[in-house]
Amino acid sequence: MGSWSVRVRKFIDCLLCRSGPQGFSLRGGRGAQAEDLAERFLLRRGVRILARNARFRGGELDLIALHEGCVLFVEVRLRQRQDYGGAGASITPAKQRRLILAARCWLAGEGGDYRRRPCRFDAILLKGLDMADIEWLPGVFDAGRL
Repeated sequence: MGSWSVRVRKFIDCLLCRSGPQGFSLRGGRGAQAEDLAERFLLRRGVRILARNARFRGGELDLIALHEGCVLFVEVRLRQRQDYGGAGASITPAKQRRLILAARCWLAGEGGDYRRRPCRFDAILLKGLDMADIEWLPGVFDAGRL
């Protein structure tokens, strides 16, 4: 495949998947604080952060990381109240589909170097903005083969 066709393919991938600049998030406040805390938590456990707030049409990946050769797509959920099942229950099948789509877009674009590595969807659940309130759930759902 020539360089022109590679550039066209990447451009089409961007049109299909991207909705905003890499790493840009309109959210602030408690959500951003929860992601900061989750990032520090993972870094202390030897996880390398590759990207944060990777936005795509149809979904956003809070954290993308590398741990022991595996690419982690990490969803950070902060729920102080346990109504409706708490933070874990908020990762619905619809949310899972959006995360899978966003992960595919990332792997097709800027994450292309990691496309052949195993991938996993993890969740960081927080009951408050304290390191002691963090629960890390590796492999929280199965995406099949990306």
